[in-house]
This record gives sequence, C-alpha cells and structure tokens, in this order.
Amino acid sequence: MGNSFNEKFDQHGTWRREFALRLKLLAQWLKDQDLLDASVEDRLHRLEAKVRVDKVMVAFVAEFSRGKSELINAIFFADYGRRIMPASAGRTTMCPTEMGYDPEVPPCLRLLPIESRLQPQSLMEWRMVPEKWDRTDLDVTNPRQLAEAFAKVAETRRVTQDEAQALGFWQEGKDQSGALTDAQGLIEVPKWRHALINIAHPLLKQGLIILDTPGLNAIGAEPELTVSLIPQAQAIVFILAADTGVTQSDLSIWREHLVEDDRDTSTRVVVLNKIDTLWDALDTPLQVQLQIEGQKQNTASMLGVPAGQVVAVSAQKGLLAKVNKDAALLERSCLGALEDALSQNIMGRRQRILAAAVERGVNELRGETLRVVHMRRGDLREQLMELKGLRGKNSPVIKSMRSRIVQEQAEFDAGGVKIHAVRSVHLKLLREIFNLLGPGSLKREMAQLTAALQQKGFKLGIKRAYGETFERLQANLRQVQAKGLEIHAMLKATFLQLNTDYGFSLQVPDEPLVDAYLQDLALIERSHVQYLSLGNVFRLAQNEFSERLVRALSTRLRMVHELALSDIEAWSKSAASQLDVQLRERRRNFVRRMEAIDRIAQASGGLDERIEEVSNRSADLDQVEIKLAELTNYLIQMTAPERFGIAMNEAAG
Repeated sequence: MGNSFNEKFDQHGTWRREFALRLKLLAQWLKDQDLLDASVEDRLHRLEAKVRVDKVMVAFVAEFSRGKSELINAIFFADYGRRIMPASAGRTTMCPTEMGYDPEVPPCLRLLPIESRLQPQSLMEWRMVPEKWDRTDLDVTNPRQLAEAFAKVAETRRVTQDEAQALGFWQEGKDQSGALTDAQGLIEVPKWRHALINIAHPLLKQGLIILDTPGLNAIGAEPELTVSLIPQAQAIVFILAADTGVTQSDLSIWREHLVEDDRDTSTRVVVLNKIDTLWDALDTPLQVQLQIEGQKQNTASMLGVPAGQVVAVSAQKGLLAKVNKDAALLERSCLGALEDALSQNIMGRRQRILAAAVERGVNELRGETLRVVHMRRGDLREQLMELKGLRGKNSPVIKSMRSRIVQEQAEFDAGGVKIHAVRSVHLKLLREIFNLLGPGSLKREMAQLTAALQQKGFKLGIKRAYGETFERLQANLRQVQAKGLEIHAMLKATFLQLNTDYGFSLQVPDEPLVDAYLQDLALIERSHVQYLSLGNVFRLAQNEFSERLVRALSTRLRMVHELALSDIEAWSKSAASQLDVQLRERRRNFVRRMEAIDRIAQASGGLDERIEEVSNRSADLDQVEIKLAELTNYLIQMTAPERFGIAMNEAAG
C-alpha cells in the first residue's frame, strides 16, 4: 500500500520538518542582512507555527458494535501485532477517547469521571485540572500493558434512573430501548466522561489526533463533543455495518450530529464495515461483490453522499492480514482502499490548504523584504548622484550640500506629526475591533443566553434566543469587517501620500475579510440547534445540562473570536511595521549622507573612495535580491505537488 494513510501522513511529517528547517535558515540569513524587522519576524513565526503545529484530527463516529475500534486498530496500531483499542463483541468504547501526543506530558491514559457532568464546567475547563482525572501511566514498548490500560475506556457502572437522568443518559417520555437496564432497574452508564491518551506513536507525534466516539446515547449527552470537537475534525469517518446497512440509530447520528459542512463534503468518509459477514461460501465471488456494491449504493442514497465516498471494508480481516502479513487477505479486506481514501481526502486536502497558505505567506514575506531592499537601492542611487555631483566642487558647495540635507531631515521629521495622527486613528479603530471580539463582549452574550435558559419550566422560546444571539455575533463580525475596511482605506491614502512625498514603497496588505469566520458561526449554530428540538426539552429543563450547553458554545465561539483577532492583529502589524521600517531606513539614509559629506570635507581623497563604497553596496544589494529570490523560491517550490515527493527524498537522504 504505497499510498496508504500512514505513509502519506509520515511523508507529510517529514515535509513539515524540512520546511521548518528551511524557514530557520531564511530567518538567519535575513538577520545577517539586517532585514529581519518585527513584521518579517512575525510572519516567519506564524509560518513556522502553521507548518510545525499543523494538527489533523480524524473523528471516528458510529453507533455501538459497528467495529469502530477495530478499524482504528487496523489502520493505526497493526504494527503492535495485536489489538490495542478494546474491540470485543458488544459495547467497547463507552466514552469519547482522544489519542494524541504532547511531549510535555509522559505517556499516560487520563480518564475524567462521569460524575463531572453534574458540575457546569466544560471539558476544556476540566482539561486545566489534571488532578481531577484518573491517570494510568503507559509503557509504550509493552503492547499488552497498553491494551490492558486502554480497556478502561469500556468500563461502566450502574446507577438509578434518577442518577442516569441527571447524568444525561435517560429522558422521560423518550424511547430508551438503547439503555441497558438490569433486574433491579439499574441503568448501565459509562464510568468515564472523557479519555485522553498521550503516547509517542509515530503518527501522533507528527500531529495526528484520533477521536474515537461512543454511540448515539453517549454522543447526545455530551454537548461539547458535537458542538466543538467533532466540527473541528479535519475528517469524519462514519462507520456502519455492511450486513445491516443504515439503521434508524445510524441515521439519527448522521442527521443530528454530523452536521454537513457545505464548504467541503469530501471531509466525510462513510465506511461499510464487516463485509466478511457477506462472504458466503454458497455464493460466487461475483455474487458477493454485487451484494456489497448494492449496499454501498443504498447507503450513499440514504445518507445523500456520492457513492465514491462509501468504502466497504473488513477491519477485523484487515488487522489479521497486517499482523500475519497475509497480502491476499489484506487485499480482500479492502482496507487499502479506505487508507487510500483517507490519504487522498484528508491528507491531500490538508496538504493543499497548508500549501496554499504557506505559498501566500512566503510571497507576502518576500514582497515585504523586497520593498526594503528597493528602498535601500533608491537611497544608494540618490547618494551616488549626490556624491558624483560634488566632483570638482569647492568647500562652500560641500557646506551648502550639508545644509540642504539638514533641511530635508527637518522637513521629514516635521511630517511625523501627520503620521502620528494616522497612527492614533488606526489604534482607536483597532481597540473598537478588540472590544467587539474580546472576551468581555462574548461574556455578555453568553450571560444573556444563560438567563434565557434559566427560565423556569420548559424553554419553548429557547430557539429564538439562540437565533438572536447568533444574529448579534454575526453583526459584530460585520462591524469588524467595516472597521477593517475603514483602517485599510485610511492607510491606503496615507501610504500613497508618503510614497509620493518621500519616495517610499509602502503597500497596504489586502483588507481583512471575515467571511470564513461568518461561515464558522453558521456551522456552530447548525451544530447547536439539534439540542433545541422538542426531543431535548426534558434535557434543557435541567440547569446542569443547559449550563454545559452554553459553556460548550462559549468555548467554541471564543476560539473563533481569537482566530479572527489574531488575523486582524497580524494584518495590522504588517501594515504598521512597513511604515516603521521605511521610516527607519530613511533616517539611516540621512545619517549616511551626512557622514559622507563630512568625510569628503575632511579629506581630499574621500570623494572617490565614498563613491566606490556606495557602488559596492549597490552591487551587494543585487546579490541580496538574488539570494532572497533563491531562498523563497525554494520554499514555494516545496509546496508544489510534484515537488512534495522530491522534498521527501532529499529529507530521507
């Protein structure tokens, strides 16, 4: 499987490390050339962070007993030679389980007790208090110990109906056929609310995060899972059983919790698992294949996805084949087709997005640096003409030249008052933007929503309250857009005037856009509305559930606001830094011109030496421009699809 997901992800990790190294080399070279100003340095840091901290979350979602954990074993953990995630018959993963890698944390399994649901804190807040989690240290070299530790995610406990209702696993008046009740009337619920696994698996070290989710009953009881975690996943793998096809509970998960993102439907891969149950010895291979194809077509039709996004596999046979190195069984399991789909749909898409962002960032960085180089070249041309004009001139002429430079400098400094006024307006508008998207504004919105939720009785008007909240949030973003355009127009006019008056090469970055964040808000609203239906009216009547709902929403919205502010801050810094750099360069130029005049006045041979020195500096700038093009072109070439493979080979060599 030369194009398997594992190999593709491994290549992606190698490319990221190589690219980050090249960025460091560029940063050092810019520093050596005195071209590493605050804006360029900030761009480099953002580019490096984008590449190095590029996380890819794959969420595996299914009803119980669809073979989800076995599929994770087959794709990611077959190298251990045994099952790592619990995958026995019946219910296995009882709580949402995140697998990732944090070098600051030792290998361990952390489990949050289910009782934490009785308190209003969100999962994000619980992550900040590790001492509240049950922790088991892991020996990553011991597959048996790993498997025994991971088995804890399947643990359950029995509670009364009242306790189950308080925990979110029981609703009066709703079909509870999925609930497991014993002879004493006690209901089986998960022992743990959430699991975090931190291990140095090669793929996890490179930024992969695996989210393993439980069945419908558990998913619906955890707002943060469907409001925040699943929507943030770069890909959703939705697993069904090939022998049963799409059941009613499967359809409920798909419609209620896997809110489709209109921007890109390719992020969802539907897996028909357990095709080995259709391998009937009495049927011919062709009959079996036709039956599988029929199930794929029916599944695609019921879920409303293209048939190409439905992949039929046998996770159990695929794992067995990998462990036993049985190529024929591996091919029959069709696991390779799923890995190809994951590598193309997830990694291919992720690489395209990252490559486009990186190419844009490198081009902006190069453009910003070139403006400084061109300004230095213009200043050198002016100095050269000035110095050549002094040939054969007497002392009074040289003194007159000195006076003219002093006057130019004074006029330039006087223009600083206008620049200061523009800066003041710029900062005022930025403060207004930060007030619109800052934590205070969001806190006020969430307080209003909480007040609506805390009304006594059934919250029949809650959907309207949510709608009004999102309308205000969207209006805030549009105000941010308007203020950004106001800053852009002001800077554009100012930069044009400065370019005309002083020969600057200032260029305002493209105006900041908030369209992507408005789309994020729409997606969050759609993923949240599912909880506001009549079917959830009993849950909403519980203050604990309502508070968890608002906290989950608040966490997700805060992330959107912080990203929007980060983009606007970077945009603003880029524009302001350009001005700072060119003002500094012009002041340096005044100093150099004065030094040249003084040296010429003090030594008769100083003029020719100075002319030669300025000419050499101009030639040096030519080399700087050539080297800048070389270094940045290499980075851009690394983002091309055909170049990607070359980068891999070089890094491996």
